[in-house]
Amino acid sequence: MKKIKIPHLARVEGDGGITVVFEDDNKVKSVEMDIFEGPRLIEALAEGKTAEEIISFTPRICAICTVSHKNVAIRACEKALDYKVQEKTELVRELMHMGEVIESHSLHVFALALPDFLGYPNVVAMTDKYKDVVVKALGLKKYGNKIMKLLNGKFIHGENATCGGFGKFPANDELKEIKKESNEHLSFMIKACDIVADIEIPDYLEEETVFACCSPTGKEYPFWGDSIIVSDGKEIQLDEYQKHFKERVVPHSFAKRSLYKNKPFTVGALARINCNGDNLTGSAHALYKKNKSKRWLKNPLYNNLAQAIETVYALERIPELVDKIVKMKDPVKENPNRSEGRGVGAVEAPRGLLIHEYEFKNELATYSNIITPTAFNLDDIEKYIMKAAKSLLKEKKDHDSMRFEFEIIARAYDPCISCATHLVKIKYQ
Repeated sequence: MKKIKIPHLARVEGDGGITVVFEDDNKVKSVEMDIFEGPRLIEALAEGKTAEEIISFTPRICAICTVSHKNVAIRACEKALDYKVQEKTELVRELMHMGEVIESHSLHVFALALPDFLGYPNVVAMTDKYKDVVVKALGLKKYGNKIMKLLNGKFIHGENATCGGFGKFPANDELKEIKKESNEHLSFMIKACDIVADIEIPDYLEEETVFACCSPTGKEYPFWGDSIIVSDGKEIQLDEYQKHFKERVVPHSFAKRSLYKNKPFTVGALARINCNGDNLTGSAHALYKKNKSKRWLKNPLYNNLAQAIETVYALERIPELVDKIVKMKDPVKENPNRSEGRGVGAVEAPRGLLIHEYEFKNELATYSNIITPTAFNLDDIEKYIMKAAKSLLKEKKDHDSMRFEFEIIARAYDPCISCATHLVKIKYQ
């Protein structure tokens, strides 16, 4: 029996690896996405805390998805405690979310994924031929950080966004500067999409899967919502998510897994663009129509292109949001209308569907549950690596070649392993 073991998966957030075991030269026995980071027990820590405490420490699950965790925790707590949310508050939250999308997607597409396909060990090595692309990509990432810092106080673990509003709303001149810079980055990102789209994507791993993401309430391209749409036609109300997504544990991981109808499924940019791509607007919609392919339904490597197109969408959405926000007066911070209740929130983090659920009694949480995008995707990652291993074995590929291909597949999902590892609870008998 032979195996390929990747003890440390490079160019991802967190500490994980891959183990592929072969029974003989012609058969793959097992694939495991190994998660080594210890559980953070965030859900248990939330119990007995107030909503304001919860929205402060749950985003510390991770420094990359901090705004997504902030937004989804706020949405869940506001539902549970019946907050009235003003339109300007919602728009500023969306603007903050666009900043995270830009920051996270630009990091993944250019620094983590692109070196794989252009034949470089890392983004620094790319500067010999692609210096202009690297410099502009880093500038784009910095711009996303700037938006998050302006609106949330800090670009990592900011505290300005709260239940019922913001501690301080941004000044109009600051918002107009954000709008101006967005237009400056847009032309680069449109050209960058062509670079990513021109990459030759292998087909040895292709197999159809199911996609899940937030459902639009109208014609918008949704980054949050009150229901979940699945590519098989099912629409799931948030309050019933646990009936459809079955969480489980496996021996080789400190993160839970989730199945839909007892099968793996995909969340993330590729899921969003496959389910809601027709709702994209402007240049992002044109890029979607230009590059759309049936292969998107069965090849996770296209997630990189989906992220690039979403970055264009975010850059075009920012001026629209700013134009609305600057016309509105700053609302007062709202207060809760009750002290107990249950609330489920869902947002589309850059890496995919993110769910927070809380129950309160006497203003304190009595129950908490969080499912992160990577926890949703882990079974799907293993499924596609299994498919790739079987195909590459038939092609008589050597182990070093296969090892590299397995890493590319895992990285395409843009896994956030740190986010995933808080999910296993320890029980003492």
